[in-house]
Amino acid sequence: MADQSPPSERHRQGMATRRAVLGDTHVDRAVAGETAFDQPFQQMITETAWGTVWSRPHFSKRERSIVTIALLASLGQDDELALHIRATANTGATEEDVCEALMHVAVYAGVPAANHAFKIAKSVYAEMRASGADREDKA
Repeated sequence: MADQSPPSERHRQGMATRRAVLGDTHVDRAVAGETAFDQPFQQMITETAWGTVWSRPHFSKRERSIVTIALLASLGQDDELALHIRATANTGATEEDVCEALMHVAVYAGVPAANHAFKIAKSVYAEMRASGADREDKA
């Protein structure tokens, strides 16, 4: 059964940061798809990833975006990588930033990981340009 208690301050901050990075359309779709089964997980990632880590003041959203993209590419997390490349329209990370991050992936995580990540990034950027979503959440 889903937790019916009011959201914590960390959850509220996490949701605000999540929306700022991923866009309302994505977050609304994720929340609408939440079930009793995955609600505890969704709450945890909103509070920890978004409310704690992404909300820390030292790195900008642009810097966090670059680090996240490099980590996801290194780990071969293709769906999350594509999501965070789309989020660059909201974080301010440029295609040049992503290219540099993926160059680091090639050296530190391997050429095959970077090669695959470049393929994903090129595809996502092409989709974003075609839809006009390359600089803001349009939906």
